[in-house]
Amino acid sequence: MKIAFFSTQSYDREFFNRYNRDHEIVYYEAPLNEQTVNLATGADAICAFVNDVINEEVIIQLASLGVKLIAMRCAGYNNVNVACARRLNIKIVRVPAYSPHAVAEHALALILTLNRKTHKAYNRVREGNFSLDRLTGFDLYGKTVGVIGTGKIGYCFCEIMRGLGCKVLAFDLIANKELEGKGVEFVPLMDLLEHADIVSLHCPLTEQTRHIINPETLAMMKSGAMLINTSRGALIDTLAVIEALRSSRLGYLGLDVYEQEEKLFFYNHNEEIIQDDVIMRLMSFPNVLITSHQGFFTDEALTQIANTTIQSISDFEKGRPLDNEI
Repeated sequence: MKIAFFSTQSYDREFFNRYNRDHEIVYYEAPLNEQTVNLATGADAICAFVNDVINEEVIIQLASLGVKLIAMRCAGYNNVNVACARRLNIKIVRVPAYSPHAVAEHALALILTLNRKTHKAYNRVREGNFSLDRLTGFDLYGKTVGVIGTGKIGYCFCEIMRGLGCKVLAFDLIANKELEGKGVEFVPLMDLLEHADIVSLHCPLTEQTRHIINPETLAMMKSGAMLINTSRGALIDTLAVIEALRSSRLGYLGLDVYEQEEKLFFYNHNEEIIQDDVIMRLMSFPNVLITSHQGFFTDEALTQIANTTIQSISDFEKGRPLDNEI
C-alpha cells in the first residue's frame, strides 16, 4: 500500500523505515489539515499524529482521493471526526498502548523535577553557583497523590507512586479492582481534589473531561498542591490555571501537553517570536515546568508505534480483522 505520512519528524523516518518491509511510505513534514490534504493524492492510506486536523472537511477530501484507511500512530483520536469517517467507509486504526510505562514515568520525572528543582540546580552548577538557596523540596514518601483516570497509563502511574510510599487516591467511572487490591483508594473527584498533594491527569479527552480542571475544581484543590498533565492539553482550562498560579492557590504545574500545542510542539521555534501569549505567561512562572509532548518518547514506545501501525496497515491490505480499529 502507498501511505501518505503527515507531521513527519526524523525519528518517525528512522523507526518506520527500520520496521517497514511491504509498504511505500511518502513522508511529509507538513501537518494534515484542509490546506495539505491534497498531498494524499494517490495514497491508499494516511498516517497521522495527535495534532493533525482530521475533521469532516479533511475526511471528505480524503475519501474523494480514494483513501480507505486512517492510521493514527498514537492512542488518542479526539482530533478525528470518527462519525464522518464511518459514514464514508474509511477505517480508522490506532496504537492503543504503545508504552504506558513511558508516559507514567515521565509524569514522575515532572514531579521530581518540580519538587527537587533539579533543572535549576543543573543550570546553577554549570554557571559555578553551588548555592542551595531556594532549592528546598519535600519528601514524596507519605504524600497523597490523586490520579484522575486509571487506564493503562494511570494504572502504571498508581503502581509507581505506591512504590514510592505515597497514599494514592483515584477517580474513574469504574473502580479498578486490581488497583484496589494494591492499596489504591477510589473516591469521588471532589474528595480526591480536596486531599491530594499532587494531582495527575491520565484520562482521555472527551466532552465530559474537557476542562475537568477549571475554576471550580481548582478551588477544591488543596492550597499549594501540584498539578501534572501528561494526557491531553484541553483537560485543563489554561487561563484558570494561570490565575490559580498567580494567586498562589496552585503550588506547582507540570505539563507535557498544552491546549494550543498544535502550532508549537514538535517544531523548533528558537529563532522566532512566539506569538502564543498564554504559553509565554505560563513559562514566566518559576514553579511551572513544560515539556513538549515527549512523555511517549522512548525507544520502546517508538518501536511499538511503528510495528503496531505497520501491522494494522498490512492487516487492512490483506482483509484481515483490525485488532486496533476505532
